[in-house]
Amino acid sequence: MPSAGMFAPSAVDAPFVRLWRGFLTGRVMVALALLVLQGVGQIVNQTPEPAVLTVCVIYFVATVVLRVLAQHTAPSPRAGPQWLPSIGADLAVVAALQLLHAGAMNYTPLFGLPILMAAVLGTMTLALGTTAAVTLLLLGWAWWLGSGTAGDDAPRYLQSALTGTGYFVVSYLVHQLASRLAREQELAHQSQVTARVQTQVSALVIQNLTDGVLVVDDNDTVRLANPAGLLLLGGSAAPELPFALGAEQPWNPLVILARHTFRQEQPQTAAVDLLHPGQSPTGLHVRTWLTSTREAARQTQTERLCVMFLHDLREMEARLRTEKLAAMGRMSAAVAHEIRNPLAAIVQANALLEEDLHDPGQKRLARMVQQNADRLARIAEEVLDIARVQHQISHAPASTVPLDETVALIWNDWQAQDPARRRAVVSLDADATQVEFDPEHLRRVLVNLLDNALRYMGQEPDSLLLSTRAQPSGQVSLQVWSDGAPMDKSVERHLFEPFFSSESRSSGLGLYICRELCQRHGASISYQRITHTTTSRGDTGGNAFTVGFRRTTRPTEAATLFDTIVV
Repeated sequence: MPSAGMFAPSAVDAPFVRLWRGFLTGRVMVALALLVLQGVGQIVNQTPEPAVLTVCVIYFVATVVLRVLAQHTAPSPRAGPQWLPSIGADLAVVAALQLLHAGAMNYTPLFGLPILMAAVLGTMTLALGTTAAVTLLLLGWAWWLGSGTAGDDAPRYLQSALTGTGYFVVSYLVHQLASRLAREQELAHQSQVTARVQTQVSALVIQNLTDGVLVVDDNDTVRLANPAGLLLLGGSAAPELPFALGAEQPWNPLVILARHTFRQEQPQTAAVDLLHPGQSPTGLHVRTWLTSTREAARQTQTERLCVMFLHDLREMEARLRTEKLAAMGRMSAAVAHEIRNPLAAIVQANALLEEDLHDPGQKRLARMVQQNADRLARIAEEVLDIARVQHQISHAPASTVPLDETVALIWNDWQAQDPARRRAVVSLDADATQVEFDPEHLRRVLVNLLDNALRYMGQEPDSLLLSTRAQPSGQVSLQVWSDGAPMDKSVERHLFEPFFSSESRSSGLGLYICRELCQRHGASISYQRITHTTTSRGDTGGNAFTVGFRRTTRPTEAATLFDTIVV
């Protein structure tokens, strides 16, 4: 365990630990040099000094031991007893060598090692304290030399004072320089951390952009590209970075735009088409910027790069269509609201007029007026219904309904309105399964789809099939099937769009409202062409619409259920 004032290497800065170990290695080299030189000197001069040699051996062993322990501990930079095994030992050893050596050798320059260690690794207090201790030792040594001899001691004291002053100056300057280097290193480390975080954030943002991003150099080489950019480039396979932008002929418009950006040194904007063989054209809106101008790149010795942003024109057109559709819906709702008042007056006037008509031809014309006025009223009501659905669902609380019970109730109410609606087979086998849906909204969806099926189904007793079932996997489905003719592909593509209908007398809003209701409840709706084998005629093809409900977790159930309605 580290002693007081000592820390594990991970507890202090890594640069401090490296300097600490470097100084310890230097102490080992100095101790080894002292030991070798002292031994050689005593052999050559034949003047044994066992005390001096013993001090050198002890100093070498102590430095080696401390260097080994430095792998596990490091001292605190503040002044304290933790520095005695290093700085204290150096001062004691140099003083002992100077005191015990009988020759003319001077060991006082070795005081520079502990002074440098204190100035670089410690605080200002430690540095000045160590220098003061060295100065006192030098003055004490001058006193020791003059105590046994007669003569003028002033030169020795002056020499010790000058040496001590020099040590103070060196200690102060070295400590200031070391502190400044430490601050610069800390700032550099913080800048590196900030740059690393910024790089990670930038990479994450670029990787998840829906727009494509390409970074191209002046040799037409793509250095960086995000997944959206590689996808918009198209081709048979995504290329591996880096790759040449001119490697494929369809990319030539991008090459031309990049070269033009480098030449003009200004941002560029253009609409380009990438024409790959066997594929539909990819229309792109491209914007380019340079990272720096030619002059700035020369001064900073950096490379110029062209950053290209690719935006799919199809997405822009789809967004514009959505905005236009929303604006048209608002305008249609406003117009429908204004139509209802004069339409009500027309209906009332026509009813009053019909009471005074006796001619069959005129009565037929009055009925035509009534029929078309009713049709206009239905269209206006359905247009306004869209806005009501949006408002009601946005404020409707989440609720669950028992599927079989709700479907049975809706079916009974629907088929009781017209005897012709009884041509159907009903099979409800979803048990007590509950789905997340508002009961009134489910009624509107199912009635709308049943009305649609009734319009196209045949005259057989099983032309309409209504069934619910619960799968072992947890899926719950409700299926309403009718044996109508297959839909044309052009009709199927626009089936759920507003104001689209294959009949002239339909507003085209029924399926659109169904989709809005389903999506607002986390459900989905789609069309399918399904062949049923349970009819009395054998395999019979028919039309179906599939609505998938959000799964609901019941208190007594361990798993959620995914409910599907197929009509």
